[in-house]
Amino acid sequence: MRRSCALFTVLLLSAISAQAQTGAPSGGGMNSRSEGSAAASLAGSAAALAQSPFSGSVPAKLEPGILQLSLQQAMDRGLKQNLGVLVSSENVRAARGERWKQLSLLLPNVTTSAYIADSQVDLAEFGFTFKFPGVQIPSVVGPFSYFDSRAYLTQSVFDWRAINAKRMASENEKSAQYTYKDARDLVLLAVGYTYLQAIADEARLETVAAEVRTAQAVYDQAADRVHAGTSPAIDGLRAQVELKSRQQQLIQANNDFAVRKLVLARVIGLAPGQEFSLTDKSSYLPFAPIPVEEALKRAYAARSDFQAALADVRAAEFARKAAEAGHLPSLSFSADYGLAGTYPNTTTHGVFDIRGTLTIPIFAGGRTHGEVLEADARLEQSRDRLENLRAQIDAEVRTALLNLESAEQQVVVAQSNIELAGQTLAQARDRFAAGVTDTVEVVQAQEAVASAQESFISSLYLDNYAKISLARAVGLAEEGVIEYLKGK
Repeated sequence: MRRSCALFTVLLLSAISAQAQTGAPSGGGMNSRSEGSAAASLAGSAAALAQSPFSGSVPAKLEPGILQLSLQQAMDRGLKQNLGVLVSSENVRAARGERWKQLSLLLPNVTTSAYIADSQVDLAEFGFTFKFPGVQIPSVVGPFSYFDSRAYLTQSVFDWRAINAKRMASENEKSAQYTYKDARDLVLLAVGYTYLQAIADEARLETVAAEVRTAQAVYDQAADRVHAGTSPAIDGLRAQVELKSRQQQLIQANNDFAVRKLVLARVIGLAPGQEFSLTDKSSYLPFAPIPVEEALKRAYAARSDFQAALADVRAAEFARKAAEAGHLPSLSFSADYGLAGTYPNTTTHGVFDIRGTLTIPIFAGGRTHGEVLEADARLEQSRDRLENLRAQIDAEVRTALLNLESAEQQVVVAQSNIELAGQTLAQARDRFAAGVTDTVEVVQAQEAVASAQESFISSLYLDNYAKISLARAVGLAEEGVIEYLKGK
């Protein structure tokens, strides 16, 4: 499960990077080969994400009407229904069961049994023949009865191997619990990613619809001027081509939004066919900067995957001690007490047995040496993974802070660009209406507005996602995602 969590994080970040490359349309100068490469990267990341348990869920029951879904509600549903969380929670139960199994080797084991038998034995069958002069001994004995009922107690007095195996199982349970917490953080990351993407797609849909209306108005104006003979036919054709292009984009935007909602429904576990609408909208709120040192300190203290890695190292250390204990003696105690006789309802007598056993290993064919080598290798692997994760957390925190700073700057620039592009379009339409220019200038202004709108939507999405990524990077995803989106 730990590998699934790490793989999901890598794939999700890859999808974000590819989305950033394909999100904003160029003004005509972008290399189509680069655009296709980014799109292929996004498609590959999306396909890989679809195989992750965090992209699936156990569907809830169908609810009547149209469900009003906020980001907080989507996250709450994801924490309850997402497959990654459910699988991780069962891993905790399995680890708890293993701990109980190891603990049982150290606790007293009490059993009881009773049996009654009727027997007749042919002594000649066992090779007993009695031939004594004047003495006649029968070759068949019985039938006779025997009854025995006892309680048995076994107790390990000292077994260093079992003691360390139990400690190892306890650390594995802690690791599973931390991994479960990390899975919850990743679910919030996945829900936030898909919800913000859906919001962005909805904003794109609304923007493209407005662009269609603008293109329609420009085309109507151009057609009127062509019919009046004040503009050449090429102006009308150019405006019509622009209108058809915007209508095509509207069809694609509708489809993208519908597909994104399906992805979100799968992540949070909505019933198949459940209708819902998104109540939260994209907004920009400046984020108070956090010093890198403070963010790293928070991350190492709060990141569940880091705590799980520490528990893995401790578990591996106990596993090595358990393997080394194969060279040590062990001491156990056993006793039983009960009643024995011919029948339960006849005369019986108390019987008991008390035994102490000291087991001293002398030679096991090198098995213990092999177990020590194996445990030592796993310990070194755990330590290497811990140090790798320590460096990875450092990189994730620094990357999240850089992305957030960059995204906030992009939002400010994009807001200004929208205003400038809008003014350019208004002036171009006025100039065209006055007959000063043709539709080339108007179409170029329309494309500039579309590009500015897309840049703003993409930068706003990246800004909000950078805040969620920072919350995840410092280990406060479940506690602070909504607060981080509010700029706190």
